[in-house]
Amino acid sequence: MAKVDIYANWDPAVVKRFKSWQMRTILVSMIGYAIYYFVRKNFSLAMPGLTAQYGISNTSFGIVIGIGSLIYGASRFANGFIVDRFSARTVMAIGLLLCALSNFAFGFGVNISSWITGVEQGPDLINMLVLVMAITIVLNQAFQGVGYPPCARLLPSWIHPSELATKMSIWNTSHSIGAAAAVVACGYIMGSLGTDLSNNPEIIDTVAKNLGVDKNSADGMKQILQYAQHWDAWRWCFWIPAAIAVCGSLWLYFGLRDDPRSVGLPELPDTNTGKTADAKENKGSRSRFLRAMVWTNRWIWTLCIANVFVYVMRMGILDWGPKFLTESRGMSIEDAAWSVAVFEIFAIVGTIFAGWATDHIFKGKSHRMCLLCMALASLFMAIFIFFPGMPSVVSLIVLAFAGFFIYGPQALIGIGSANQATKEAAATANGLAGIFGYVGSFLSAIGVGIIADHYGWNVVFYLIIGVGVLGAITFLTMWMAPRDGYARAQEFYAGEAHNVLEAEKNIADNSGNPADTDV
Repeated sequence: MAKVDIYANWDPAVVKRFKSWQMRTILVSMIGYAIYYFVRKNFSLAMPGLTAQYGISNTSFGIVIGIGSLIYGASRFANGFIVDRFSARTVMAIGLLLCALSNFAFGFGVNISSWITGVEQGPDLINMLVLVMAITIVLNQAFQGVGYPPCARLLPSWIHPSELATKMSIWNTSHSIGAAAAVVACGYIMGSLGTDLSNNPEIIDTVAKNLGVDKNSADGMKQILQYAQHWDAWRWCFWIPAAIAVCGSLWLYFGLRDDPRSVGLPELPDTNTGKTADAKENKGSRSRFLRAMVWTNRWIWTLCIANVFVYVMRMGILDWGPKFLTESRGMSIEDAAWSVAVFEIFAIVGTIFAGWATDHIFKGKSHRMCLLCMALASLFMAIFIFFPGMPSVVSLIVLAFAGFFIYGPQALIGIGSANQATKEAAATANGLAGIFGYVGSFLSAIGVGIIADHYGWNVVFYLIIGVGVLGAITFLTMWMAPRDGYARAQEFYAGEAHNVLEAEKNIADNSGNPADTDV
């Protein structure tokens, strides 16, 4: 019934064409953004191989991931401003192409390090490799920040606020689809490609030393062999996804359009912010609009703070899951990859459910669903950590349900920010939320690396559970927030129009001429 009401005044042919373009926009951007994750989450599966070959520590990885996360957040924020002013599809396609180039460079990181240092092994090579790794990851994260802001602008232009949570939550499964596909593909790469050097005693000794395991034990040798038999497989974790990303950039450029007007369709009903032609031409009006809808909007800032807690929890599991499962729970890299993939698959279903529940149970108020999700995610993570002796299947199911709930807030914060800021400032608001989210990711990366090295993995996840509880409390403070900010925007532009009238009246009074009141 709601859909009929939305398009009640449109010609049926226009409705059909609009919905076709709406579906095309959702699908093309979903697949494109999923491919962004192919050249982003591949690093998590490559890390164990890099440790085995070069002895790179969790602390070093944590610093690199953390700095990259801050760069990503800053990039999302900056690109929020850019995308609100330029072609979203062009920006998104170029960003994915640049991610592909940085991943190709990472795969050649050892070659680059050897060329710079003039040596092919030893501490100088490894130190240079860490530096090259840091530079390429930072560049990749900067380009990754181009991925989401175009979608934050595109989707509210094509989807009505009453449907946004449901349809954008379906779109948000692109995070999980891309991450799950990436970890499965890279897990297969790590367990299938590379050079078999298991007969080389020096390689066996190197891996044993780097991993800190006893090569004389059966379990230790099993762990050593999975890396010795696939030497340099980590390189292909970057080259293959990079090739896919090149194709993805073309897919985005030729498949997307920026808004309904660009293909001769009308704007969505009930999404008029009250902006007039005069306001559109007034540069100062744009700044004042952002100040009213973003910078002084308490609900935007609450969502930003909550995003810190959401990302600490989400990225702590996603970035470090493979290392935790291999080092603390004794899994093979392939099994760990599948475990994280199952986590992501459940996250897909959870994201869709969170969007559906937001629209149909909480009447579009995404912050209320976020509260429920964070509380339940914390509960399932507590069960996973505090009961390590559970059968592996039960343990996997519990971890999967944590994924089911943690991805709901990750998706709904973007939806809530877009609704509260309106389609006119959605990319800017999401950029701001992105900075806070990736401050959380930075804290997760740095904190997990250091704490895991010094206090063990269990302490890491105790802290993650506590963070989840803090996130739930933050969402609780938003309980009475409205669904969206369109009424706020209309009040703003009504005030702008009044100011124009007053200014013109003053000019007319001073000149003795009647005021022109056509605004």
